[in-house]
Amino acid sequence: MSAVLQLVVLVVLAPYLVGLLRQVRASMEGRAGAGIGQPWRDLRKLFRKEPISPEGSSWVFVATPAVLTSTTLVIAAVGPFVATVSPLAGIADLFAVVALLLLGTVALALAGLDTGTAFGGMGASREITVAALAEPTILLAGFALSARVGSTNLAAIVDLGNQSPAEVLSPATLLAAVALAVVVIAEAGRLPVDNPSTHLELTMIHEAMVLEYSGRDLALVEFASALRLTVLLGLWVNLFVPWGIATSASPVALAVGVVAFVVKVAVLGALLAAGEVFMAKLRLFRVPELLAGSFLFGVLAVSSSFFLA
Repeated sequence: MSAVLQLVVLVVLAPYLVGLLRQVRASMEGRAGAGIGQPWRDLRKLFRKEPISPEGSSWVFVATPAVLTSTTLVIAAVGPFVATVSPLAGIADLFAVVALLLLGTVALALAGLDTGTAFGGMGASREITVAALAEPTILLAGFALSARVGSTNLAAIVDLGNQSPAEVLSPATLLAAVALAVVVIAEAGRLPVDNPSTHLELTMIHEAMVLEYSGRDLALVEFASALRLTVLLGLWVNLFVPWGIATSASPVALAVGVVAFVVKVAVLGALLAAGEVFMAKLRLFRVPELLAGSFLFGVLAVSSSFFLA
């Protein structure tokens, strides 16, 4: 019950979250905006169109939207977003979640290479570079958080933070929060690492890999991207602001967990969008420096956790 409820909430919320981010940016920039429901309308329109594959592409290009969507859906089903008592929570291991995120990234990069276009290859190269620098930071920050629990299970980490608020304010946790915040921005393709609304080919990362997609395939890629953003923000907010998450399977607890999750993710998304208004995209050669800084915070978080232990 809780796993199905959680999956439905994330699937419905994901496009609205993207719409919220766009609307916040539009309001702060003095524009009217299309409303938070526009991404759902765009997806509905794309799902009605027939996909077209570029000449010379293989099954990799065709299978990537399904792989990208399915891996993200698995994370949405097993992660501790609405409740920590889900029957699938036991398999929400740090290593499994990182592997699923990386699998989706690699699949999309291979699809970009499979088209044989210059922009696809450029975007794939940049995406793998960012992933190679970001994934180790996720593992380090996860180790710092799991040291206090003795387990790499995400539900156990969130449950401890919910029961012991003082643990959330420990030096190791705060350092891990900074490290993961940078990684979430990079993995979600947000400013200053990537600009999701760019139309300049030389600055593209994610967009360069999906230029050849159309119709239902493009709808799946765009939906997976929105769900990935929701999953990453949801993991961050529940790891470091875990209050409100359901710790039992009662209807009242689940209802409170849904409301708390939606509110926390919406607030965090609005803050992210507001920050992007005052932020410019980094030059590509400066991105590794930013991610190296987050890696350093991850190392410090691990060191602090073992020192304090």
